[in-house]
Amino acid sequence: MADYFFYSDLYEALPHPDPLMNLQNLRISYFQDSRSYMKISFLNPPFRPECGRFSREQRSPAITKSGTFYYPMWLSYAAGFLENRRHRVQLLDAPACGLSLSQVIQEVRSFGPELLVLSTSTPSIRNDSRIAGQLKTLLPDSFVALVGVHVSAMPHEALNLNRQIDAVVVGEYEQTLAELAESLEAGQPLVGVAGLVYRSSDDDMVLTPVRKVMENLDSIPWVSRTYRKHLNYRNYFYSGNRYPVVVFVTSRGCPNKCNFCVYPQTITGRKYRTRSVTDAVDEMEFIIREFSPLGEIMFEDDTFNVSKSRTIRFAEEILRRGLKVRWSCNARPDLDLETMIIMSKAGCRSLLVGFETGSQAVLNGMRKNSSVQHYTKFMSDTKKAGLLVNGTFMVGTPNETKQTMRETLALAKSLNPDVAQFFPVMIYPGTELYEMYSKKGYLITDNFDNWLNENGLHNCVVNLPGLKAKEMVEFCDGCRRRFYLRPSYLSYKL
Repeated sequence: MADYFFYSDLYEALPHPDPLMNLQNLRISYFQDSRSYMKISFLNPPFRPECGRFSREQRSPAITKSGTFYYPMWLSYAAGFLENRRHRVQLLDAPACGLSLSQVIQEVRSFGPELLVLSTSTPSIRNDSRIAGQLKTLLPDSFVALVGVHVSAMPHEALNLNRQIDAVVVGEYEQTLAELAESLEAGQPLVGVAGLVYRSSDDDMVLTPVRKVMENLDSIPWVSRTYRKHLNYRNYFYSGNRYPVVVFVTSRGCPNKCNFCVYPQTITGRKYRTRSVTDAVDEMEFIIREFSPLGEIMFEDDTFNVSKSRTIRFAEEILRRGLKVRWSCNARPDLDLETMIIMSKAGCRSLLVGFETGSQAVLNGMRKNSSVQHYTKFMSDTKKAGLLVNGTFMVGTPNETKQTMRETLALAKSLNPDVAQFFPVMIYPGTELYEMYSKKGYLITDNFDNWLNENGLHNCVVNLPGLKAKEMVEFCDGCRRRFYLRPSYLSYKL
């Protein structure tokens, strides 16, 4: 089955008039060439399995009350990118499959990778570095690299956690891993591989030049192909989306300046880059054809509606092709009614919107560049367009007080989105907010294990002047009860 996907991807490009001869030649060429390419394992390692499934790649990694469990999307993009370079790839998502550490070790040793890439997160970083070290001990000839938002923000600290780790990749990591694999295969020095922090032969840490973000996003293989080949898409669940859901991005980077948002500040950057509308809708067609049953498609772009003209062209292309599919996206509350209407006609079902707060002063403090006064009209327009809204609200950013928190709950009730999420602030290394709160002494711990509680759920580690972490957690818990148990909301849902 693995061979089939590889052959089918290239089949139509072969010029030979005899299809069977094309396939035979491709098989011969593949098995001859594959001897000179690397075996690479991509691992989403196990963490706190006794508590549930740890969702590592979501913006606030945790085991969730809702059961939400993200795809290892960025790891999968990298796996597909390296596989497209003809490397032999293994992609293991231990939390999704319920694999224990011993089972992971067995799978990885059986594959025998020369390059081993582990996904990491802030609350699991000690666990991740320990597992990386264990695998390096068992496979001493392999090269072990860590990727993810946490190690991008703190590469030297991550390397220091375990001397068995060979390198950390900083930022977007497809191209860096591709060049790393080529350099390792050719026995070339790694100093020429941009975006890397590695341990030299004399145990010094070497920081290579910063890598520029990828501009031609159409050149990146579709992540849905990688899902289809290596993962079971039914293992992933997003509480705000119809199940089963398939997730991918049509753009990278976010031009907005929110000081708490981790991915634009550590991985994708603030330079907004887009795939062509044609390429993105082509992938939608592939998903509709290859994933059945399909609940909906979720676009995990940081902000799907950055460009009004592109959003409209995207919807128009879906309509032109006559695609029958439901989809959702992350959006800012500045969409206009015209755009919403055509999105809805093209199958858009729901918008995930960060309202964040009911206080303009708090919005300004997080550099959100939104207007609380505009929120009511935005919600009115979504109803006119027939779109549902999954609204997210957060407490604990700059200028927050007990009064502004009450204003946030009042706003949530008045907006009345289909779904509302309430969270105390979760801040991560690499963000401006983390640096600000660290300097002001607002963090109550520097032990990243404490970013989760004993049950693996989110834990607030910030005390603000006049506002304790415990108070913010209790407030958010109370908000969920006050929002969802209103007679008007229960009646609406019924």
